Amino acid sequence: MGTFLKITAAILVGVLALVVSLWLWLKLPAAPDVAAAKPLPVGFIWGVSSSAVQSEGGSVDSAVLRLNRKAVSAAENPEDPLGHSVDFRHRYRDDIALAHDLGVNTFRLGVSWARVEPRKGQIDTRELAYYDDVIRALKDAGIRPLITLEHFDQPGWIADQGGWGNPRTVDDFLAYVQLIVERYDPDVRWWLSFNETSLYMIAAAARAGHGLGGAAKIRHNLIDAHRRSYELIHSLQPDAMVSSNIAWAGDTFASRLVEKLLDWAFLDQIADRIDYIGLDYYTSDISGLAGKDWDWRQEPAGLYRALHELSRHYPRLPLLVTENGMATDNAAPRRDGVRREDALRDSVYWVQRARADGIDVVGYMVWSLTDNFEWGSYSPRFGLYTVNVLTDPALTRIPTAAVPVYRQIIANAGVAPAYRPVVDP
Repeated sequence: MGTFLKITAAILVGVLALVVSLWLWLKLPAAPDVAAAKPLPVGFIWGVSSSAVQSEGGSVDSAVLRLNRKAVSAAENPEDPLGHSVDFRHRYRDDIALAHDLGVNTFRLGVSWARVEPRKGQIDTRELAYYDDVIRALKDAGIRPLITLEHFDQPGWIADQGGWGNPRTVDDFLAYVQLIVERYDPDVRWWLSFNETSLYMIAAAARAGHGLGGAAKIRHNLIDAHRRSYELIHSLQPDAMVSSNIAWAGDTFASRLVEKLLDWAFLDQIADRIDYIGLDYYTSDISGLAGKDWDWRQEPAGLYRALHELSRHYPRLPLLVTENGMATDNAAPRRDGVRREDALRDSVYWVQRARADGIDVVGYMVWSLTDNFEWGSYSPRFGLYTVNVLTDPALTRIPTAAVPVYRQIIANAGVAPAYRPVVDP
């Protein structure tokens, strides 16, 4: 009986230790206090973000549009046609002028793999010429390009060979990376290999016939592709700044569990092969992501907590907010009453607070300059400039109240010291 009790006690101690370790691993950060904001430094990155598929439109065959059509069809929901989206493809000069007028110094954009290499080994020189002109227009405007090499827009032929579940895709991607980096050296120095890799793994786990095993294969190949592309880029550009941005929604226990198992696990495997951490932050609660974009809980203070936690885990790496924004339903007021301009001020306030705490935050980028295609719908409006894609053939860029606010924020290197957040932390 004594031996049995000893074994039972040992098991209970082990279980308790596991529970405590899990709690420490996932424990929620305390709510931050509110204090005066200090100006951000000269050289701070102020920017806007976009993706090729969502802003360019067109009928390019890409894996994400195939998947999106299947998901919408399975849900039996009507799908807004992609069409030309907001037609950045032909209106980029005007949009770059809008970005310049804001005062931004950085423009994150995607160079669509599906456009550039629509068939294996066949490079579309017309599409490359288009991107050449976009990069040139940005440089002429005094705006730094930051290129995302793969923003869910792998070509259809990559999807046909199994996408990121097939290790051959890694070599295909590296050939594409070399083409783009060599072409835009020295005009582009900031790169993102992938956008939010956790979404690839979640999609694979959810699809019939793939499951967790398929997600594990994709994770392995994405890690391999990033590490090798990092080394390739640095062999071509020793002073390049390379990363792969993550999505953050980590202020509830469930959210943090997903973060730790997906994004953090991925970051841990590439931490020695990134020059900065790219962070996408929209909400603090992952449970809301299944609903409408305009119902995502707004908690700008969660950005502050995310920056602190990332800095604590990866102290040598600077942090760049690569996406941050808020959706409305076709530009209508939100049910929670939060306005775009308030969310913007609050978010920048918390970036300033993090920087004042000694966190190496090097930049902040808004998603997005204009509204765009949100994976099957034009109803979610994230843009500083709203665009009525389905009802306005002219695709007029209509400034929201956040436009003068962001312009003033950039001009003043942040919000004023007396500013206090509108949304409670």
